[in-house]
Amino acid sequence: MKKLFAILAVMGVLSFGMTQTAMAQDSTATAAPAQTEQVAAADEAAAPAVVEEGGLHKELKTKFIEGDASFMSLVAIALVLGLAFCIERIIYLSLAEVDVKKLMAKVEAALEKGDVEGAKTICRNTRGPVASICYQGLMRIDEGLDVVERSVVSYGGVQAGYLEKGCSWITLFIAMAPSLGFLGTVIGMVMAFDKIQQAGDISPTVVAGGMKVALITTIFGLVVALILQVFYNYILSKIEAITSQMEDSSITLLDMIMKYNLKYKK
Repeated sequence: MKKLFAILAVMGVLSFGMTQTAMAQDSTATAAPAQTEQVAAADEAAAPAVVEEGGLHKELKTKFIEGDASFMSLVAIALVLGLAFCIERIIYLSLAEVDVKKLMAKVEAALEKGDVEGAKTICRNTRGPVASICYQGLMRIDEGLDVVERSVVSYGGVQAGYLEKGCSWITLFIAMAPSLGFLGTVIGMVMAFDKIQQAGDISPTVVAGGMKVALITTIFGLVVALILQVFYNYILSKIEAITSQMEDSSITLLDMIMKYNLKYKK
């Protein structure tokens, strides 16, 4: 949880800094439009690639401002929080990954020597759910294979829950982002019809302006949902890989314990 709060704080500071920079750029452009046009022309002649990049950034900033600050801010908050949970999960899952083959080889070598305590030490000093499951199984090695199997299965379910912790929040923000965009679109359309009613005439300018502002929120909401969906699928792939390693390691550990019991419990 402390890591999550730290991530949120850093991303909040970055977002605030980007907002302040955008506001400063808007003020500068408003104070000296002629000078800005001259500088832009000179930059275009010198480095057209830079101008194209700046133009895209300016266009995105303009569209963000046009899309109604209230709903666009909510979509931006959904993106920041969703990315925070994604980053936290990616860090956790990356730390949970270990060289399973090397770990199981060390455990097997210790059991071949009859050194159960050494095998426990190896698992205890190794991070990740695979090592934790193996340690729980070795703790009950003298209670029979059935007890070991039940212990491994039960603790495997607990570790799988730890791996999936926080994923429900990511799916929430994936669903919220386009929903907020659609809500902004509907409200924007209502405001556009209000303007038409006040004007007493269906002016193409009024209709186009209101519809444009309304649809911008939907675009940004869908973009945020797509970004978070990519991260979410990546997280799911890592969870599936680690879960598969846990299952394979559990079967391998049971085979090792069976061989150990046959060899040293005669």
